[in-house]
Amino acid sequence: MINLVYVALGGAVGASLRYLISLFMIQVFGTGFPFGTLLVNIIGSFFMGIVYAFGEHMHESHILKAFIGVGMLGALTTFSTFSNETLLLFQRGEWIQAFLNVLLNVGICLFMVYLGQQFIISRI
Repeated sequence: MINLVYVALGGAVGASLRYLISLFMIQVFGTGFPFGTLLVNIIGSFFMGIVYAFGEHMHESHILKAFIGVGMLGALTTFSTFSNETLLLFQRGEWIQAFLNVLLNVGICLFMVYLGQQFIISRI
């Protein structure tokens, strides 16, 4: 149960960071391209790599994994988890699974966003 508290606290930090980074990037670059999303995905992926490697080689604590790995990075971007999982598939030589993971996540999720939009638009 205590892990849930760490996840929630980390999530609050990650969501707040995502919001602040997005606002900052809009101020710097405007709204023509989603630079805020790109930056949080880049930052989140980098830190997910650190958390994963630290856990593999230093036996990270469950508190660190819950707060940073699941909570903070999960709220900042789920792309970091997707990137880490895909890289692990590549590193294990599971090329087909890695490419399939990319294709399915990007393709299906783009399609689902479209479906969600159409669902609402058709009811307005």
